[in-house]
Formats: sequence, C-alpha cells, structure tokens
Amino acid sequence: MSASVSPETESAVVRRLRAAGCVFAEDEARLLLSEARDAVELTTMVARRVAGDPLEHVLGWTGFCGLRIAVDPGVFVPRQRSELLVREAAALAAPGAVVVDLCCGSGALGVAVASLLGEAELHAADLEPAAVRCASRNVAPFGGHAHQGDLFDALPPRLRGRIGILLSNVPYVPTEEIALMPPEARDHEPRLALDGGTDGLAVLRRVAAAAPGWLAPGGHLLVETSRRQAPGAVETLAGAGLLARVVTSAELDATAVVGTRQA
Repeated sequence: MSASVSPETESAVVRRLRAAGCVFAEDEARLLLSEARDAVELTTMVARRVAGDPLEHVLGWTGFCGLRIAVDPGVFVPRQRSELLVREAAALAAPGAVVVDLCCGSGALGVAVASLLGEAELHAADLEPAAVRCASRNVAPFGGHAHQGDLFDALPPRLRGRIGILLSNVPYVPTEEIALMPPEARDHEPRLALDGGTDGLAVLRRVAAAAPGWLAPGGHLLVETSRRQAPGAVETLAGAGLLARVVTSAELDATAVVGTRQA
C-alpha cells in the first residue's frame, strides 16, 4: 500500500502513534503503511497499535536474525538480545545436528539456528497451543516439527540422547517483577512465557535436571538469563552435571549460560 500513500496520511498515522506514546512512531508508521493492503486495514492496524497491542502482533511478524518470523497474537515476541543464543549455538553445532527449541514461542531461535547451519534436524516445543501453531508455520520451511507439551514431555522419545543443540529460552522474570514489565509484554504475552517463579530460575531448574538425559555426548544446552541471575544459572547447570559457562554481549545487552554434556 505504501506506494500510493499520501504524505498527509503518513503524517496522520505518525501523529496518532506518537500521541499514544510510541517512541519510534515514524518507523512504526512506515511498517504499518507497507503491510496494510488498503485503507480499511490500515485503520484497523493503527487502532490496534494505539490500543496497546504489540507492533509485532499487529504486523503478524517480526525481524529476527535477518529473518521474518511469524508472530501471532498471544505468542511471545522474540527479543533481539536472544540473538546471542543463536550466535553461540551456530558456533557450537555440528553439521546435521539435532536442534531443539524448548519453550519455543514462535520458534524463532530454532529457525535462526537452522538457517545458519543449512542442515539440521529441527524440533520446537511449547506448552501453549497458540505458540505451537505459530512455530509450526515458522519451522516448516526448514523441515522442522513443532510439538505441544510440558518441556521434554513434548518431544519424541527417539530424540533422547541425540540432541546436539538444546535452546531453551525459559521464562526468567521473577514473579513479583512481572508487574514492572511494559504493558505490551505483561498484557499481551502469555504469563507462562514470562514468569520464572520466585527467583526467576524455577523453570530453568526443571530443564537443567532433565537435559543431560536428552543431550548427545558433547551436546549443549543454551539458556538466556539476566546478569544478576547468571551465577545461580551456572550453579543450576553445574549441579545437573553439565560443564557451565557464561557468555555475554555488550552489543545486545544479553547474558546467557551454556551447559555442555561431557562426551
């Protein structure tokens, strides 16, 4: 639609977005104008954004690691800082590795790793039905499969002991801090994808405890965490028998922990 949009229309959209508190109103306006198929759809999309819907849910996609990832309403929106997990995983993965994206949301992490490897057996899993439906569409072009269930219960038993790369962007926001998150997250993303329990490490403990039985010898578990929680995350992975280390990116303002099953 953007080719036929008048400057007056674009300015009007920018003004509405800015009045609603959108910090990057100009950039968002350009995206909405380029995606809307007609004036009616544009009006609906702008109204949704002004009402507080995440831009990614309004557009139906987000950019991640140079890819366009479908993101449906009610599905966790991948954060740019999670690119750290992708970079680390791609550097560690062997050709043709079994790659699993656990707590997958849209499946963005697994898809990004598979796109970099060129050859991988890709699986994604989540407890939320909406996430599994969304992830199914994203992993399909890479020959991947999405599964619904509680953590490892969702995975085919044949993957036990074969996973080379286990990405698990577990929820790690402490329960009492959920209320401090931006409304776009706390009001529009599943609480299940945000709430990490009292100290933010509750789900990580469950993943770490079971991971050694699913990882191949020399396989790697990669989890995102906060700088504050990193020592506790390292202790958790080490307690499960994994060799654990912290990786960071100042560029992405990201912290992750990598746990490796000894060969």
